[in-house]
Amino acid sequence: MQRRKLTASRAVRCDVFLSEETELTRSAVKKLADADMVWVNAVNCKAGAMLKAGDEVEICIPDPVPIAAVPEEIPLDIVYEDGDLAVVNKPQGMTVHAGAGNYEGTLVNALLFRLSSLSGINGELRPGIVHRLDKDTSGLLVVAKNDMAHLSLSAQIAEKSARREYLALLEGVVKEESGKIVTQMGRDKRDRLRQAVLPAGEGRRAETDFFVEERFKNNTLVRFSLKTGRTHQIRVHAKYMGHPVVGDPLYGYKNQRFSLNGQLLHAFRLTFTHPRTGEEMTFTAPLPDYFLRILEIIRRD
Repeated sequence: MQRRKLTASRAVRCDVFLSEETELTRSAVKKLADADMVWVNAVNCKAGAMLKAGDEVEICIPDPVPIAAVPEEIPLDIVYEDGDLAVVNKPQGMTVHAGAGNYEGTLVNALLFRLSSLSGINGELRPGIVHRLDKDTSGLLVVAKNDMAHLSLSAQIAEKSARREYLALLEGVVKEESGKIVTQMGRDKRDRLRQAVLPAGEGRRAETDFFVEERFKNNTLVRFSLKTGRTHQIRVHAKYMGHPVVGDPLYGYKNQRFSLNGQLLHAFRLTFTHPRTGEEMTFTAPLPDYFLRILEIIRRD
């Protein structure tokens, strides 16, 4: 059990204050407050209580319960596999690994059932996971089957020698043929579920190259190449360009033209050096059917 003591610096709701100052969500704060595990000035309080500047807030945060991912028989599109690694074409809608109460139906659950071994560097919840894709981003990622491969692939991503390329359909018509976006990125201060471009000196450097592949009346098909790997990087940078990804529920237009289950963003090409043989390997994955359907519609227009 972790006991945290904090001091409010302004008038604010208790749950809002604690969600900003801890890793807890407002709903998690409410559960703890309802269980009499939140105090203001040594008196139990509810999540919606208003704080004033100088109030002393105390909260008891239970220790996390260790959970291990379990194998599940889930269909997987394995593009390539050998004794050291596997390349998987992840479908839209599949979470890569467990988190935030989601411990079933993930890519890790499927990998544990399908593959004979996975690296243990990331622990029991994220075995084999070298890099990630957002739940509603489809496409290629490489999985390590042993620690040697994991360390090598992780180093390649950190050193930018591994190349990850994406195709995205953006709102509006991008004027430039190509360009580079370099910003600082971090958690949005107003919404903890979102990432944001931050002022200089804050967050972490995020770098993305882009190349226009095809222009339409109201949209642009763009190829993105990641130079860093920040959470939601392409989606945030697309919004920063003024051309958010079509179908993006977090960063896209409020009113979407098409009925979609998530953003039209696909990791279509992955290049890296094999950890054991030293061979450069490149894999591609075609655009999924729902993406192609939208392209057909806008080409007709």
